[in-house]
Amino acid sequence: MTGTSALRELTLARIRAFIREPEALFWTFGFPIIMALGLGIAFREAPQQQAVVGVERGSAAERYLPALRADSTINLTILSADSAERAIRKGDVAVVLAGRETLVYRYDPARAESQSAQLIADRAIQRAAGARPAVAVEEDRTRRPGGRYIDWVIPGLIGMNLMSTGMWGMGFGLVQMRQKKQLKRMSATPMRKRDFLFAQILARLAFIALEVPPILLFAWLAFGVKLQGSFLALAGIVILGAMTFAGIGLLSSSRARTIEGVSGVLNLVMLPMFVLSGVFFPASRYPDVVQPLIQALPLTAMNNALRAVYNDGLGFSGYAGDLAILAAWMVVTFLLSVRLFRWQ
Repeated sequence: MTGTSALRELTLARIRAFIREPEALFWTFGFPIIMALGLGIAFREAPQQQAVVGVERGSAAERYLPALRADSTINLTILSADSAERAIRKGDVAVVLAGRETLVYRYDPARAESQSAQLIADRAIQRAAGARPAVAVEEDRTRRPGGRYIDWVIPGLIGMNLMSTGMWGMGFGLVQMRQKKQLKRMSATPMRKRDFLFAQILARLAFIALEVPPILLFAWLAFGVKLQGSFLALAGIVILGAMTFAGIGLLSSSRARTIEGVSGVLNLVMLPMFVLSGVFFPASRYPDVVQPLIQALPLTAMNNALRAVYNDGLGFSGYAGDLAILAAWMVVTFLLSVRLFRWQ
């Protein structure tokens, strides 16, 4: 059997073994879509909330009732002096307009909605009084593509899924083969380690075409999330990222003998990236002193490159540095895997 034929047979064998595991199929194809659905619903664009404004009965604020009622962003209620104080304390109203001669705004400054309600009420009153802004301004309310949370989080979910399935799939698969003595039997053949390990990576790539498009299609149909850049560029990033995390998975399981052992190693490697690499919130929230370390993580580079294409529509120069980081991780981890891997 030629080297190419052996590589092809090893790749097909790994693909068939993966298909026989229904739980692996769920975590690869079903879980990312369920996660996208949950996050999309939780962080969907909510309708504009009205400011709940109270007016104390018999106060100077009553003269501004027509102006307040004319503002569609204000939910107005008339209160007695006692009930107004109680409503503020219980949070039933965000701000109360009171005062006998001078208009007084009563609110709790610890509540963000109270401060915004005070500004909304004051704007309506000043407008009714004929006040003009010191500087003429205009508002540009054009919706920018990729500006919602769901737009931002979808590339992070793709990166997280590629990392999880690549590393868990490689780690568990190799350890199970080692426990079942399958690797020991393979060691008696002329097969080279690098051919065997590279076949595992090729088998991983075979599922990319089935793994990522359903997420993209679901995000578009359910939430209107659209790809802003090149599909070919996105595909290239996905392939490079999948090979990188497959290489890390190979390295993590190159000497592990038990499922428990490889689980500990994989958790140790993956957990920091789950937290630091900008899957669910921007990595820029962390202090500047740790940013060089965070930006060097493969999942950070993956997410940055995906968002550069998916959300921003940038060209190659916009994410070339991130691709270099991914390529470095891929080459180094594969070479170390070949060196450290053992059959038994």
